[in-house]
Amino acid sequence: MHRPWHRVRRFLLRWLERLFVAAAIACAAWVYVTWRDAIEYQIYAKNELDRIVGRDLPVDLSRVATNVREDTSLIGLLSIPSVNLSVAVVEGDDAHALRLAVGHLPDTPLPWQPGNSAFAGHRDGFFNPLQDVHRGDEISLATRRGTLRYRVSLTEIVEPDDLSVLGTTDGADLTLITCYPFGYFGPAPQRFVVQAVKLAASNETR
Repeated sequence: MHRPWHRVRRFLLRWLERLFVAAAIACAAWVYVTWRDAIEYQIYAKNELDRIVGRDLPVDLSRVATNVREDTSLIGLLSIPSVNLSVAVVEGDDAHALRLAVGHLPDTPLPWQPGNSAFAGHRDGFFNPLQDVHRGDEISLATRRGTLRYRVSLTEIVEPDDLSVLGTTDGADLTLITCYPFGYFGPAPQRFVVQAVKLAASNETR
């Protein structure tokens, strides 16, 4: 004998509700683990940079998980005071690097080398404050080779395949890239770009 349709419907809805709850829990757990690792790596990276440049600002790393202390080729600490941005930057733009920090695009020069050094970050992560950056804002990048200072020369929105922003034709020394629009749900269709020129007073050793 077949179940009445209303019972079948109620049965399916109950299981569908359980499925949605399980999916929500799984998503929340993934977000928690992702942000925990990112925060722990940022603590580790800033402490490591302080050690490298000789600043005596120790941080207790006993609670930082071993997996985020693995070699991620730490480059330095990127700061934009006007938007309260301070984030460690590492070599590479793969998913692992961008989950823990802001990543240097390997095909572009390193900050202490001649040319346009480019960095990428997630719009819903470390690079979310970029939406409030304006021309004239100052940027600093503290590295083991000294502190480099820049001034924002332009912000623009480009298509994902527009690689001209990585060139040196416009005199940019630093390029920051994230997805756009910032509040877009899903894969964003465009890129938001911040470009800056190096200031002559940068404290840099070659």
